[in-house]
Amino acid sequence: MTFRGRVLKAHPASLVLVTFLLAIALGTALLCLPGATTSESIPVLDAAFTSTSAVCVTGLVVVDTGTYFTTFGQVVILVLIQIGGLGVMTISVALFRWLGRSVSFHQRMVMQDLFAHTPREDIYSLVKSVIAFTLSAETIGAALLAFRFADDMPLADAVYSGVFHSISAFCNAGFALFPDSLVKYRGDLLVNGVVCGLIILGGIGFPVLYDLQSRFLSRDRRSRLSVQTKTVLVTTLILIVAGAIMFGVLERTAQEEGASVMESALTSVFQSVTCRTAGFNTVDIGALSPGTIAAMLFLMFFGASPGSCGGGVKTTTLAILVAFTLSRLRRNRRVNLFHKSVPTDTVTKSASLVLLSLALVGLALFMILAFDSIFAAGEERPEFLAYLFETVSAFATVGLSMGITANLGAWGKIWIIFMMIVGRVGVLTFSYIILGSGRATGIEYAEENVMIG
Repeated sequence: MTFRGRVLKAHPASLVLVTFLLAIALGTALLCLPGATTSESIPVLDAAFTSTSAVCVTGLVVVDTGTYFTTFGQVVILVLIQIGGLGVMTISVALFRWLGRSVSFHQRMVMQDLFAHTPREDIYSLVKSVIAFTLSAETIGAALLAFRFADDMPLADAVYSGVFHSISAFCNAGFALFPDSLVKYRGDLLVNGVVCGLIILGGIGFPVLYDLQSRFLSRDRRSRLSVQTKTVLVTTLILIVAGAIMFGVLERTAQEEGASVMESALTSVFQSVTCRTAGFNTVDIGALSPGTIAAMLFLMFFGASPGSCGGGVKTTTLAILVAFTLSRLRRNRRVNLFHKSVPTDTVTKSASLVLLSLALVGLALFMILAFDSIFAAGEERPEFLAYLFETVSAFATVGLSMGITANLGAWGKIWIIFMMIVGRVGVLTFSYIILGSGRATGIEYAEENVMIG
């Protein structure tokens, strides 16, 4: 069988994974070129780590992006970020289009589980809208950021920084050209507003954006917002507000003495938004209290929304599990959202996704701790919470760190790379690859109750 024939028969989930792996490999090769770094060549493992972090739009770094890489190296990272940010929905569909292959009903159902909430006949139109909206949002964001940065640097540098940080923010990547991320602009309303806006737009999901466009911007406004869109918008708003309140109440060490109410509010809102998979920070994460870190771990784990540039278990999963719990407490047989019943299979899949994700995070955390204990015996090592934060940040493709990324050993970096790939491609995608998507099988026996709780 020819290579083209194998590609044509490949499972869509496998194509998604292979596409990401090829992009990571290409990025690693380019970053290893002599012209990509300012000094000596970067170690292959560090180049692979940086490439993976960019393609998986995570933002974890082992070297400072703004000083270690040349302009060429930074542009390579930026292109990888753009490919990774758009890759979830567009690369697979574009690949099918390039191969001249129509998406069959079976494949459409598989891609629905991976990318959308309902099968769509206008999937190519959706891809065009995604690209157009992405470029428009990034252009506007870049112009506004360049306008602000021009006060602190030459115009050419301001434009370049504006473009870099706008793409990084919309794709929820978290890569920054400044050594302290955006700490310098913690009280700047324009920078905070633009970056937060881009993060939210890139994190609520392209299907939601497409739905909003069809409802409010198209000529035919009779269509109603889907349950998917309503769930994402409501859950996102609740998480942002709750996260900001928790940060403002729990955290005092990160608030500078004499800071204005506006600066304190911006700091709280920014951290709430960015730890939902964006990775920028305006405070020292390592200096935050354990209570704040715990709240951020929760926000990071659930992350952004399906079909977006962000990672995590997703906001809709959290909403379904909350609705499921409430329905059982009320002794309702079905799970309802916005006067619609959620399919039982979706509820079961949501619970399985959370359990699998927790198990995966636990496994990776154990392996990192085990290897660190073996190969770094006798050395002073970070606290357990720092390792947990790093692992969840990688899995949810957040990019925030308590400062231990550069100090990880080789095996620790490899496990973080693995977690970034799994988190970006998705646990469900890996389940399709490993287990397939055939019909459920198994013997059904007579029921017998088992005590729980």
